[in-house]
Amino acid sequence: MSEAAAAGDGAGYGVTPGVPIAATAEEVGAVRFGPDGLVVAVVQEATTNEVLMVAYMDPEALRRTLETGRTWCWSRSRREYWCKGETSGDRQFVREVRYDCDGDALLVRVDQHGRGACHTGERSCFYRCLGDAVSTGRS
Repeated sequence: MSEAAAAGDGAGYGVTPGVPIAATAEEVGAVRFGPDGLVVAVVQEATTNEVLMVAYMDPEALRRTLETGRTWCWSRSRREYWCKGETSGDRQFVREVRYDCDGDALLVRVDQHGRGACHTGERSCFYRCLGDAVSTGRS
């Protein structure tokens, strides 16, 4: 998928499109990518603060995210870039990207559209809780 196609204007989905983020070179330079060239990206719903998913970005995925206003990640298993929602239709429109005090983690605040962020169909990838099987008898 091309960046231009992935950026989309959101109009066909009845949503406000993602907005390009005008980060300075100094701000982007403060992001500390690990030895594998990746930084963890926590994706959060901008209106509810619900954590939707955790993914990884390299400098190119971060650049694409900032330029298109869509969430771009690096798939460690497939070894390719992916724009969240282009296969499922469950798109994310970026509102802001924050970086932590050490610069080694990103917080991507988005408007989530469609069913949700998880490939299982759940809204959040964090729909399971340790101890649920014990307290409910489920396995």
